[in-house]
Amino acid sequence: MADQGLYQTQTQKLAIGPQMQQSLQILQAPTLELRQIIQTEIEINPVLELESPEVSLEDAVPDDPDNREDRDELAIISQMDEEWREYWAQSRMQSGSRTSEDQERWQFLMDSIVAPTTLQEHLVSQLRTAEDISPAVVKDTEFLIGSLDDRGFLNTPVEDMSLQHAIPLDDLRKAKELLTTFDPVGVGADDLRECLLIQLERLGKRQSLAFRLVDMHLDDLANKRYPILARKLGVPVEQISRAADFISTLDPRPASRFAVSSNNYVTPDIIIERQGGEWVPVMNNDDLPHLRLSNAYKDMLSQSGSSTEVRNYIRDKLRSGKFLIRSIHQRQQTIYKIAVQILSHQQEFLEVGTSMLRPLNMAQVADEVGVHETTVSRAISGKYMATPHGVFELKFFFSHGVKTESGEDLSNTSVKNAIADLIKTEPKAKPLSDDKLAKILDKQGIKVARRTVAKYREALGILPSHLRKSFS
Repeated sequence: MADQGLYQTQTQKLAIGPQMQQSLQILQAPTLELRQIIQTEIEINPVLELESPEVSLEDAVPDDPDNREDRDELAIISQMDEEWREYWAQSRMQSGSRTSEDQERWQFLMDSIVAPTTLQEHLVSQLRTAEDISPAVVKDTEFLIGSLDDRGFLNTPVEDMSLQHAIPLDDLRKAKELLTTFDPVGVGADDLRECLLIQLERLGKRQSLAFRLVDMHLDDLANKRYPILARKLGVPVEQISRAADFISTLDPRPASRFAVSSNNYVTPDIIIERQGGEWVPVMNNDDLPHLRLSNAYKDMLSQSGSSTEVRNYIRDKLRSGKFLIRSIHQRQQTIYKIAVQILSHQQEFLEVGTSMLRPLNMAQVADEVGVHETTVSRAISGKYMATPHGVFELKFFFSHGVKTESGEDLSNTSVKNAIADLIKTEPKAKPLSDDKLAKILDKQGIKVARRTVAKYREALGILPSHLRKSFS
């Protein structure tokens, strides 16, 4: 039997302090989240102030020899304020390099952004204008509108809703019947089959071959088993193919053109501009509050009449505020340095587009910036860059790649684009298999295995060749 008792063991582990946790949180936070963090800190730390460019930051360092510790503390704070002012001055100078035309275009874009209409708002507005509808049906229809998913479907049958919410089944059926007459056509259906049938019926196609295919043979239709369907229904394959082509024009997600609850607009953290014939990154600090430490509280710290308790409190808040400002400054500098390295590796992308994106990994950039790889990972999380070819998340620029026959490195994003281009121009009656795609790419000097082609094709959301085949 093993000995039992109390034993002491000594181990080492890394403990992250509160300040370090805050610094990591600031580094990783997107701009909108960072603004919320700053606002919270302003509310709990009285020494933090929002600074306008017109405010003077001249600091008086006390000469009281009895307050040497406070004098040293304030000297450090003053130096940090100077660094912070210099950073913002440089940022404003860079922003000022934009032409008036660029500024007008940017302002027009910002002014043009309006709150999009949601599916629920669109449906409720139709409900409000519907005639001869009882208040009970209006209430039940509103309930169904609130139960729609992001496709515009009712995932739960009205029979189950009736039991779960103690609503008479006939009332819910009347409400659903009304809802399915609204725009967009197909909204309020239980599933894809019912959604397509509603659209076909609205188009007067109830007696058509397309209606029969959706109603009775949707699985075979989805898997393009056209010869099997032709034998079952006793019609030529060409008729099945034409009916399938017509069905493909219907909307399988009626709610797709309406806004979802989350806001899809992003503000780029970095804007790439051409200056003096070269591409350069410019930090977008327009949405980032500019903090400073209150001179009033610094004066209180230097006053000999302040009690020890007050001085300790102010000193603690000044140190906390100083650390917050320095963390924000380091965040901006780190993002800027990473952007510089991305540009140095992706010059061809800036000139041509995504087809010339080069492979790049975080270890490379971390080594060049002089930080740990995890720091790069945190710094690029949720950050965006505005380029001549669109706004991209910084993660977009980090990808593995393959070597071409000439020895050049090509990112997997570029390989995916090459696969998409080949499929776009393939013969519809004889689509290219993954093996054939791999062979064509090999002839173009891009060596990738068939399994890699299949993985990239699936990542692009492209069906396999037998499901892309057209029988018309």
